[in-house]
Amino acid sequence: MSKHTLSVLVENKPGVLARITALFSRRGFNIDSLAVGTTEHPDISRITIVVNVIEALPLEQVTKQLNKLVNVLKIVELESGAAVQRELVLVKVRADSETRSQIVEIVQLFRAKTVDVSPEAVTIEATGGADKLEAMLKMLEQYGIKELVQSGTIAIGRGSRSITDRSLRSLDRSA
Repeated sequence: MSKHTLSVLVENKPGVLARITALFSRRGFNIDSLAVGTTEHPDISRITIVVNVIEALPLEQVTKQLNKLVNVLKIVELESGAAVQRELVLVKVRADSETRSQIVEIVQLFRAKTVDVSPEAVTIEATGGADKLEAMLKMLEQYGIKELVQSGTIAIGRGSRSITDRSLRSLDRSA
């Protein structure tokens, strides 16, 4: 299996996300991570999709079909070395007066933030790559994780080029 990160620019319209995820589902792909948000242009959204691909199911076929969808403006596969990829995790950990300082040390070690403290728990916010977040969670497990929420991967290409440059011109012509 190989992991692929796709950055898909789409028109910011209702139903676009449903059509894209349905296309992956129909082709037998399981989406590992999905993050959607507006871009620097309010009428364009970026969908970041992380998918594990078995060699028997080529990703190229899905990307060709994605390109045929009316609201899809551009698709770029982001290679891990050529992109900055991050996730966000919020985790609530059991903490008492004896363990709180140990938990704070772990938080500092991973350059995370303590965002809420109560007598029985500490809530931590951390961003980074999947490996970093996994390592932090592994260290916090011994204290007892009460609750966990994690975002999907978001990614952007390195350097000065933007995937929205040409896509906007094509959108302006169609208006």
